[in-house]
Amino acid sequence: MSGTVHHSPGNDPLGPGTTVELADGVYGYVQPDGSWWINNTAFLVGRNGVVSVDTCATAARTRAYLAAVRAVTDQPIRTLINTHHHGDHTHGNRLLAPATVIGHERMREALIEAGLPGPAHTAVWGDVPWGELELEPPSVTFRDRMTVHVDDLRCEVVNVGIAAHTVSDSYVWIPERSVLIAGDLVFNGGTPFVLMGSVEGTLRVLEEQIKPLGARTIVPGHGPVCGPEVVDDVLGYLRHVQAVAKQGFAAGLTPLEAAREIGLGEYADWTDSERLVGNLHRAYAELSGAEPGVEIDVPAALIDMVVFNDGKPLRCLA
Repeated sequence: MSGTVHHSPGNDPLGPGTTVELADGVYGYVQPDGSWWINNTAFLVGRNGVVSVDTCATAARTRAYLAAVRAVTDQPIRTLINTHHHGDHTHGNRLLAPATVIGHERMREALIEAGLPGPAHTAVWGDVPWGELELEPPSVTFRDRMTVHVDDLRCEVVNVGIAAHTVSDSYVWIPERSVLIAGDLVFNGGTPFVLMGSVEGTLRVLEEQIKPLGARTIVPGHGPVCGPEVVDDVLGYLRHVQAVAKQGFAAGLTPLEAAREIGLGEYADWTDSERLVGNLHRAYAELSGAEPGVEIDVPAALIDMVVFNDGKPLRCLA
């Protein structure tokens, strides 16, 4: 991880997003502080165009990201790859038009089903200045993997094939640069969130797919650009979730009760700690025999997270 750092314009109270040159022509765009709805993106610059990996949660944040790209190159963004369907990575898709949007076929389905923010979002996160958003699902889909070329640079877009962070996560691997754009399979310094995917599935993906890549540089979905050591941090947290779930489940505690009584342990200082409750809802389902990614009562889990947060909307500075 090296190179030039650029700061995008704006008056974000968290500070502007930062563009980091990870390798020749490969950039990560990191938004502080990486908490709810404040994600990272990446982009690759070729001779005749740009490939973007993901967009941002709000219209304003996506426009700041586009300004950051323009600070590096005046080439048009021709291709947009979505790593998964969550709105912090997809709400800004339409603002990159006429770029071709690429995503896994199940990710496209999930994005259309999720739609745009509504009253339920306000109940959980309060009033967020989303701006003028339009849903823009991928127009090009793939089943397992595909290759995107930026000039002569090969970018492997790989679907992990099992529920992990969501029901359909993909990552972008650039082997010639040893750079991994991980989407939300990896969080750095913030609490991972697998309510809509699988605890066990994420563990398997990280152990069996991500670690063997041997990436030197990782752009996580949230938090600073990092090295491969962060994968072990995420694995440790998810194993803690499983341990709390087993203890709480055996004691007859609800996920909310288990989160309160057993707690976060060494992960208490990570941002968005209330995600433990949602993750326990998923872990309890798996202890009951549910397959990874099977539909569970997500609204009930989100309500429990708000209760864990003293009944207040979850902290969101997007």
